[in-house]
Amino acid sequence: MLLRHLRYLLAVADNGGFTRAAEVLHVSQPTLSQQIRQLEDMLGVALFDRTSRTVKPTDAGMAYIECARRVLVELAAGKRALHDVKDLSRGTLRLAMTPTFMAYLVGPLVRDYSARFPNIHLQIFELSMGDIEIGLADDSLDIAIAFDKVRNADIESIPAFVETLGLMVGRDHPLHDCDIPLTRAQVAQLDFALLTPDFATRISIDEFFSQTGITPKVVVEVNSVNTLLEVVRHTPIATILPEPIATQDRALTTLAIENQAPQRGASVLRRKNNYHSAASVAFMDLALGIRH
Repeated sequence: MLLRHLRYLLAVADNGGFTRAAEVLHVSQPTLSQQIRQLEDMLGVALFDRTSRTVKPTDAGMAYIECARRVLVELAAGKRALHDVKDLSRGTLRLAMTPTFMAYLVGPLVRDYSARFPNIHLQIFELSMGDIEIGLADDSLDIAIAFDKVRNADIESIPAFVETLGLMVGRDHPLHDCDIPLTRAQVAQLDFALLTPDFATRISIDEFFSQTGITPKVVVEVNSVNTLLEVVRHTPIATILPEPIATQDRALTTLAIENQAPQRGASVLRRKNNYHSAASVAFMDLALGIRH
């Protein structure tokens, strides 16, 4: 059995048939079909059901496909290990963060990391929590900074710091210069612009409102942190985001509230039982030194 057989197998499974898989692989369809037949003959089972209009894996095929995926992931990790340079004189780091962390954390971290290790090539991705877990599990990411609520058992979560969410407004808001903590009733009277419900940050915000008995007046919902900041900067509307986002440069200020501000754990995430490059370990050490 050759690695080519496994790659061809996954191409057919992922593309739902031989025609599209052959195009992706840049081989002829007869060649692809022959290679899959060879693999089935070696294993002694049919991997695909070819009786319907669409090609679907058999039960045996499904089980073998998952094993093949894991094999290729491990081999890719092994290949990176061979090329890893321990003195960090070269290398690549594939880093991901969720959008709210990206808004205030990526700049300082990249600045400090690049100053220490200028020859490491960084690939940075802004992803949802779910996509980060997928990327770490399939080895398309090396490391991530996200929330500590990890659902995938194959992902290791290493606590880094506690993030505090803050009520913030722009210069055009009538409460911009208010230095007295707002009561629950005053918060309930504010107009809010918030991230859409598919954001993990919005889930934390909704939990906070529920726990404090506040029904917020949400007048704007936005699916981008940068867009949300623009809205708050130019309107008399409040929002809730991580406190470090509210800076003079952004023309935002944080308002004190009588209820304790919501907090959540931030973690460094990486795949368990995987090879971790020197570049990845160095970034983790830097990230674990963060204090907020």
